[in-house]
Amino acid sequence: MKQTVLRNYARLIARMGANVQKGQGVLIYCGLDQPRFVEMLVDECYKAGAGSVRVEFSHQPLYKLDVRHQTVTALGKVEEWEKARLQHWVDTLPCRIILDSDDPDGLKGINQKKMAKADQKRWPIVKPYWDKMENRNQWCIAAVPGVAWAKKVFPGLPKGRAVEKLWEAILKASRATEDPIAAWEAHNKDLHDRCAYLNSLGIAELRYRGDNGTNLTVGMIPEGSFLGGADTTIGGVSFDANIPSEECFTTPMRGKAEGIAYATKPLSYNGELIEDFWVRFEGGKAVEVHAGKNQALLEQMISMDEGAAYLGECALVPVNSPISESGLLFWNTLFDENAACHLALGMGFTNTIRGFEDKTLEECRELGVNDSMEHNDFMIGYEGLDIDAVTRDGRTVPIFRRGKWAFEV
Repeated sequence: MKQTVLRNYARLIARMGANVQKGQGVLIYCGLDQPRFVEMLVDECYKAGAGSVRVEFSHQPLYKLDVRHQTVTALGKVEEWEKARLQHWVDTLPCRIILDSDDPDGLKGINQKKMAKADQKRWPIVKPYWDKMENRNQWCIAAVPGVAWAKKVFPGLPKGRAVEKLWEAILKASRATEDPIAAWEAHNKDLHDRCAYLNSLGIAELRYRGDNGTNLTVGMIPEGSFLGGADTTIGGVSFDANIPSEECFTTPMRGKAEGIAYATKPLSYNGELIEDFWVRFEGGKAVEVHAGKNQALLEQMISMDEGAAYLGECALVPVNSPISESGLLFWNTLFDENAACHLALGMGFTNTIRGFEDKTLEECRELGVNDSMEHNDFMIGYEGLDIDAVTRDGRTVPIFRRGKWAFEV
């Protein structure tokens, strides 16, 4: 891959994704797969004005060893130094960059129940810190290719060629091949314009209908809005949280979902794949699920806490998005969710509430934003999906037809 293109991608992540501010601290989380690119990204963060950049590497095989050999008590303990670090982040508000390169099935065989119990022990302790940072600092999730992931996407190619092909696919999907900043400015405008139209309708509910069996109605929060493209912190700093991103999304009303939704792509959850599944909702809650592969893991996912079985996001993505038109299954939520309409079970986004800057998190959640330790996107979009909006004044407005936008802006 040309170094100039990789450098442009690193600059895009630093300056438009995270939008590093002068003197701000930066945290980069990544695997061991592309150290040269990580070096480029650190350099671009400093060039953008970062006061300090800290890189934290992780490796799936090492985590599997931790889960195998440690007790639940040890795995679930939050050390005092971890609390001090979290408080430091609350005080200094560094921006966070996550570079995903994990094997979608890289934790296969791990003791999922043990891992879940440990996560459930940690979450109540770390949650207050994360709540204090919500909507106050920038974050960005992007991707670089790992060998195992590349071989999953391109199984017929040698390792080196598979990695190169995945680099090409990532960079194209991320609009990073020519003038990334200009491309993202135009793309953000298109997404913002679509959200403005959706918000002008006064949507009370969305109705999803598909010839694969999807038949779902989801209620909206009256004070809610659709967002897409660049986000803005409470302090007024814009950033692009996902690179790539093709979605217009909102947080639905907790407790207002009835019907069934069929997944159209696999879901990588906790390092394992859940495939061929559907979710049925009553009173807003997922009351029945079925998966052709990893049924027990799907059941565990929706029972991690009280909010894990309720919807936290409805996202609209047309099947003629660039990622969808590539014809690739990425086996990775960051990319596959931007190829298809999707829903998310678990935590909702408080920044979708109009005037969230002047409200507490508790006030946003009282309006209907779901709260959970989980947030798991699953894809339901395809060429046969229609979506209608029922407005608060009683109109029915087509939003999607056969998987594509039913309106232009």
